[in-house]
Amino acid sequence: MRPVLLFTVLLLLAVASLLFSLASGSVETSWQELLAIITGGDPGNALAAQVISELRWPRTVAAFTTGALLALAGSLMQVLLRNPLADPYVLGVSGGAATGALLAMLSGLGSFWLQGSAFGGALLSMLLVFGLSHGAGSWTTSRLLLTGIVIAAGWGAVIGLLLAISPEQGLRGMLFWLMGDLSNASMPIASLPVLLLGLLAAVGIGRSLNILAHGEQTAGALGISIRPLRSFIYLLASLLTASAVTLAGSVGFVGLVVPHMLRLLGLRDHRLLLPAATLLGGSLLVCADTLARTLLAPRQLPVGVLTALIGVPVFLLLLHHSRSLHGEQR
Repeated sequence: MRPVLLFTVLLLLAVASLLFSLASGSVETSWQELLAIITGGDPGNALAAQVISELRWPRTVAAFTTGALLALAGSLMQVLLRNPLADPYVLGVSGGAATGALLAMLSGLGSFWLQGSAFGGALLSMLLVFGLSHGAGSWTTSRLLLTGIVIAAGWGAVIGLLLAISPEQGLRGMLFWLMGDLSNASMPIASLPVLLLGLLAAVGIGRSLNILAHGEQTAGALGISIRPLRSFIYLLASLLTASAVTLAGSVGFVGLVVPHMLRLLGLRDHRLLLPAATLLGGSLLVCADTLARTLLAPRQLPVGVLTALIGVPVFLLLLHHSRSLHGEQR
């Protein structure tokens, strides 16, 4: 698919997913009323206007931002680790965020402190992995990956302990957060600038990413400074992941499958793949969150459950293309 056509389709998909989310819910809203609300006119339905402006719109923007952050971070992680199966959570950032969030829940703190604690835990995990993977020797992708896996296992043990000692009335909220939940999401004022600046920074090093994808020896021979580039990619991807986890908890598979879906469509240039992944990741999570809050309405499902149900068959499909994907990363 040609890039112009692909981006046109992705933009239309993003707009359609946003409109689908705003129009769907327990309060019926016609397309005429929705158009009037969006354009600032009088919809003639005060309840629908209030629900859309105060509930659906902030949640929809949060879902799109989260999906875009995860897809962008996943694309960067796969280049950094030269592993087509890498995702944003592979280096333990989500475990640190989950620990911080659960500690805030156990302490009875509000949503502001919960998000702050989650972001702080993610940053702590990021610094631990980054510092320990360097150690006294040189930094390799294998060392970084092993350090991240060990740190993630440690956070998993802490999370299990916190769940075991927490009161029963708080378990449901904790489990929903761990599975990915946007029911308490607000307008992502802090995460939107992170997404925009992160996308600009990632596209800015797109040429270097293209070269790095062919191997570090090739990149070094072409004059790329490997160590500063790897450090920048890791810090940028971790910051994007931390922002996403702070918004919605651990939402799986978005950062794993979205980059591969685009590669299967022929995108190889990261200067195009990264903005395309941002659009597709945001659109997919908006659709998944809309289904999560409408399938069993008035009950809501954790959005991470639906992304896993969608991601598993897509992941199995990608396994059939593993030979070509591995060949690309060499």
